Amino acid sequence: MIKGSARKRGYSDSELLHAVANAIRVWPHDGYDMVIWPRFDDSLLEVGVNSDGDIFHAMPARKKFL
Repeated sequence: MIKGSARKRGYSDSELLHAVANAIRVWPHDGYDMVIWPRFDDSLLEVGVNSDGDIFHAMPARKKFL
């Protein structure tokens, strides 16, 4: 499931699902993972996925996850 909070910056559902399925880096946290994915325009996206597999966060990748 993709939560509304992940959609607030305008990323499409297909882009978010593709990001999770093709992550280039995964940062595990307590109860969720932050995945990094290169977008088609060569920018990097960070996507938060909770332990249930729900995508709850998406934004341009911050330096702390690179």
